[in-house]
Amino acid sequence: MKIIPIITLSTDFGYKDPLSGIMKGVILGINPGTNIVDITHGINKYDIREAALTVGMSYRQFPPRTIHVAVTDPGVGSSRRPILVVTENYYFVGPDNGIFSVVYSESQRVEVFHLTADHYFLSNRSATFHARDIFAPVAAWLSKGIVSSNFGELITNFVKLPFPVPVMPTRTTVEGEIIHIDHFGNAISNIKSENLSALRSIKPDGTLRIVAKGKQIALKEYYSQAEDKDLYALINSMDYLELFVCRGNASKDFELKVGDTLGVMLAG
Repeated sequence: MKIIPIITLSTDFGYKDPLSGIMKGVILGINPGTNIVDITHGINKYDIREAALTVGMSYRQFPPRTIHVAVTDPGVGSSRRPILVVTENYYFVGPDNGIFSVVYSESQRVEVFHLTADHYFLSNRSATFHARDIFAPVAAWLSKGIVSSNFGELITNFVKLPFPVPVMPTRTTVEGEIIHIDHFGNAISNIKSENLSALRSIKPDGTLRIVAKGKQIALKEYYSQAEDKDLYALINSMDYLELFVCRGNASKDFELKVGDTLGVMLAG
């Protein structure tokens, strides 16, 4: 059975302008047999950190060998490099501005190529639309089986953005911070289920206490389990500890923002 190559798109282009559609046209012009998947075009404008988190939360949900194109590129046309990232299971194409930082931290094998083989680019290139002229055609040629090393030179000084990680100031406490506010106003933290499991392993019959904004927050299994408009927590589908208000907006209702701290303590 023939495997249909998959190319995903994640950008800050929005849904009003034709930019993402143009990228698809370029890809299909090179490889009509490609399956193109929009992850999102609603990343906040110029927000590279949000783009990195979007890619980081999404890429493992796709089959191995999927090609992920991510473009949030305020440095387009400057000296920042276009790159191809190869990991043990996936490919990533985009700007060298830290947009693949989460991928770098989670992957066992990372090779990064500076895209310089311009015969794989569109012939008439603009300094303002590398997504069309470089990233889309490289992804399309890659989907046709072109070897990664043919696209450019291997580099090791690629850009990595620092992302906060949870810390354990004591054996029974995990401290983290909010790293993303989603479309519903839910506040997603960098604390994951594995951090909570580590606490529970210390004392299986203990109680986990979650505190944010000076408030103790009850842990629920799903959204509708909360019967009022108070602030609650759960482990979301991406395995992160998330603060929410059922059918409300936790960020607005409780003035939560990226960078706010929260803690989980083992009590009892």
